[in-house]
Amino acid sequence: MLHSLAREQFLPIPLQEAWDFFSSPRNLDAITPPDLGFRIVHCPAEKMHEGQIIEYRVKVLPGLWVPWVTEIKAVEERRCFIDEQRFGPYKFWHHRHLFEAVEGGVKVSDLIHYMMPLGPCGAIAHAVFARRKLDRIFEFRRTELERRFGRRS
Repeated sequence: MLHSLAREQFLPIPLQEAWDFFSSPRNLDAITPPDLGFRIVHCPAEKMHEGQIIEYRVKVLPGLWVPWVTEIKAVEERRCFIDEQRFGPYKFWHHRHLFEAVEGGVKVSDLIHYMMPLGPCGAIAHAVFARRKLDRIFEFRRTELERRFGRRS
């Protein structure tokens, strides 16, 4: 079953500053919960580009680490980029990051489409913990981005 997750956040910073932060794969660990154990293993460039392959390591369960390999599929400078999982914890992962200049800052939007592996077992895992974990990751991200860049007053 294909699942989706959509999030939006306003940041009171210029579009270029938001783009500079998000388009550097090395900043991803700063907005990922520490208990996820997210680590970049291989990232050959500081700025993302179409076709870039990035390898991470994530902890999916206590004591269970898996590699996660993503490819940057599309980049529209200061507008959006798309990453797709090539290998990792999901059967399918497609994540579109969208940036829009708005009055007083930038609106950052995420749209993720994903599928769990393992058929019925994956469906149970999604219902029991995976969706809640994704929600928690994005709430952590929201809090960290507000701490770093501020929030709408």
